[in-house]
Amino acid sequence: MLTAWRKAARGKRGRYAAAAFEYKLADNLVALQDELRGGVYQPGAYRHFIIREPKRRLISAAPFRDRVVHHALCNVIEPLFETRFHPHSYANRQGKGTHRAIDQLQHFARRFRYVLRLDIRQHFPSLDHAILKQELFRVIRDEETRWLVNVILQSGAGVLADEYTMVYFPGDDLFAANRPRGLPIGNLTSQFWSNCYLNSLDWFVTRQLGCPAYLRYVDDFALFSHDKQQLWQWRNQIVDFLTRLRLTIHGKSAQVMPSDAGIPWLGFVVYPGYRKLKQRNVAQFRRRLARNIALYRKGDISFAELDASVQGWINHVRYGNTWGLREHIFRSKF
Repeated sequence: MLTAWRKAARGKRGRYAAAAFEYKLADNLVALQDELRGGVYQPGAYRHFIIREPKRRLISAAPFRDRVVHHALCNVIEPLFETRFHPHSYANRQGKGTHRAIDQLQHFARRFRYVLRLDIRQHFPSLDHAILKQELFRVIRDEETRWLVNVILQSGAGVLADEYTMVYFPGDDLFAANRPRGLPIGNLTSQFWSNCYLNSLDWFVTRQLGCPAYLRYVDDFALFSHDKQQLWQWRNQIVDFLTRLRLTIHGKSAQVMPSDAGIPWLGFVVYPGYRKLKQRNVAQFRRRLARNIALYRKGDISFAELDASVQGWINHVRYGNTWGLREHIFRSKF
């Protein structure tokens, strides 16, 4: 529990909720532990807000004490799944991450002529609880841990109901609309369980389809080949496989294209020899920078806060060929 608190509080100890929990840290951790051991733990209410960059999403923030529980659960079950995960699944895993996913995509783009990039429609709102529990409980045998998984799942049921457009799959009746689905965007458990949910897809693509070059980051995934027709066949087989998981893809963007045409991937357009930042990301940062400069000049934020925002963006975009872009933006602003 102490380890879970440290992880939940990392970078947040100055915020009210984290500070209030830390004020009586030992008492709060013991109380949480007693609730978990006694099987009486109940999550609190989510706080919801909408972000619009890079796209509109409903974020659901759990109370701080619940985030401690999420970390405690993941500390226990993550090692059980990590050895089962595909080596080219890059999201929310230690030693992986965004920039390694970009590096790997570019490596494949240099080796193969064609790419098929796909992404899942309404990914987090679509994740079906019955299918997820089937995947999780193949590995999790402990009944108390299963109970906690169920409690956290139920706490998020319906949170994204308004974000989901109903899709009926073969064999469904009208009651399929009542199936519990959706994982709150913002939970550590949601990010981890997303990987568990799609792990069977990862192995299907590489083992059963025989794709020699594949990678996934959350719900974005890409397949490479020298054979354009092979990629189109794989696309259709993936669509069929995803129906078993009650998922669909964005059909219009699921096109086979030459690898040297530029592959949209995690905020960049990746070419075999270089990477460009998406224009949408440039425009978003310009707006955010202008807003933060105005707040700093009015005294509403400190220089440290302004600098942290700038440095965070630089740390991300430096993985692309963006030196000239950065020089132009900051010269015009300062």
